[in-house]
Amino acid sequence: MRVLIVIPAYNEEDAILDVVRTVEEAGYDYVVVNDGSSDDTLRICQDYGLNHINLFFNLGIGGAVQAGHLYALRNDYDVDIQFDGDGQHDITYVSALLEEIERGRDLVIGSRFVRPSEGFRSSGLRRLGIRWLMRCIRLVTGLTITDSTSGFRACGREAIRLFASHYPIDYPEPESIVTAHNAGLDICEVPVTMRERQGGVSSINLWKGAYYMVKVTLAVLTEGWPGRRKRG
Repeated sequence: MRVLIVIPAYNEEDAILDVVRTVEEAGYDYVVVNDGSSDDTLRICQDYGLNHINLFFNLGIGGAVQAGHLYALRNDYDVDIQFDGDGQHDITYVSALLEEIERGRDLVIGSRFVRPSEGFRSSGLRRLGIRWLMRCIRLVTGLTITDSTSGFRACGREAIRLFASHYPIDYPEPESIVTAHNAGLDICEVPVTMRERQGGVSSINLWKGAYYMVKVTLAVLTEGWPGRRKRG
């Protein structure tokens, strides 16, 4: 399989070079999607000759990830793997995601909560929100996805094609699971361990967190409305 690591990056000057070096050492192709960063992320990509796409405006995580899917589609990759630019993800778990793709899965999500986990599992408040979203997704799809907000995920060819043409822009991960389910794709999780971010600051603070939960809940329920599901 031809595998591409997609690294969305917004203001990740502290971690991006180490993340890319880790991916290179593991032997994977990659593309950094600089999402209109206001720090030195773009300069680092340019100075060190990193393979990158530069978005002149900040589109948000959905726009950056979709740009990666488009790159994968146009360059005929079999699999693309979203891999955050903040150093949270562990490259050694990529093989576990790929094993499920090889078994015929279309979308494989790296989850911190499939089994008792070591490593970073987010704050108690965020874990509460993740459990809420798990219930919402289960309500509309019947799937139990324990870590719907995970940005560590692998897409096979069908998922790449789908997400290259239709991907949520704002806080996309939970909604995109429902989108994939509606399109008839095969979805699963594998256990992974994550670390605390190695640089930068999360874009979701207390107030944005409340907005996030309301918006994503409505998006999941709307996307999961029975009339939107693929027929036949």
